[in-house]
Amino acid sequence: MANNYLTAAFAVRVTASEARLIAAVETAIEAIDAGLEGEERRKAFDELGPEFAATFPAGTDDPFSGVMAIFPDKEFPSIDADVTIEASADTDGAIVSFSGEQFGIEQVANLLFACAKSALPTGFEYAYTCDKLRNDEFGGGAVIITTGGIDYYSTNTIVRDALSTKPDATTAHLVLTTRDAEHGLLFWNNDTGFGNLASATLFTEAEAASFDVPIANDEPEWLACPAGVS
Repeated sequence: MANNYLTAAFAVRVTASEARLIAAVETAIEAIDAGLEGEERRKAFDELGPEFAATFPAGTDDPFSGVMAIFPDKEFPSIDADVTIEASADTDGAIVSFSGEQFGIEQVANLLFACAKSALPTGFEYAYTCDKLRNDEFGGGAVIITTGGIDYYSTNTIVRDALSTKPDATTAHLVLTTRDAEHGLLFWNNDTGFGNLASATLFTEAEAASFDVPIANDEPEWLACPAGVS
């Protein structure tokens, strides 16, 4: 038996009104969990103020239907993260921190998209880990939030796409690599030798086929250059 954890910890700077709005969402969750009905439910909604009502308009059947859209599981509305709001020392805004070991990626992203417009674009990373060293139980990803929407990225997708991409012989970028016991994977540069990826010389397949590969302690190998590096 093993335990899996989806962890994250990050902070964003928001305005004072946005901080109040995030706090109001937490209060709304408490009211929803309390099972309030009828006039009591409507009163709890109204007490959250006009900013909350404008951001999460009340539905015909349920005043909290607007905020419920944040949560992927409508039966159990929860942010699934510890939220800390602190006044900013150098502005009139606030710093909102999110952290957790079973982190609510989607609901936190939805919360920031709805409540923290001044912080956009923003994003956060997360890690997926296991307390036992089991195959394929480790990974992670990132979420990018802009005014246009929310995009999700995972290491699983990065690996899958990299393995499924077949380079074109005339345009594909390849890098020559070797592994160093102290520095890990190194990348060849025609002017300076092996170093970091940022300075690597890029080759087409035709250029790689005719290249005189240098001698190294670990036999150099050709790899497809990661997407986005040029």
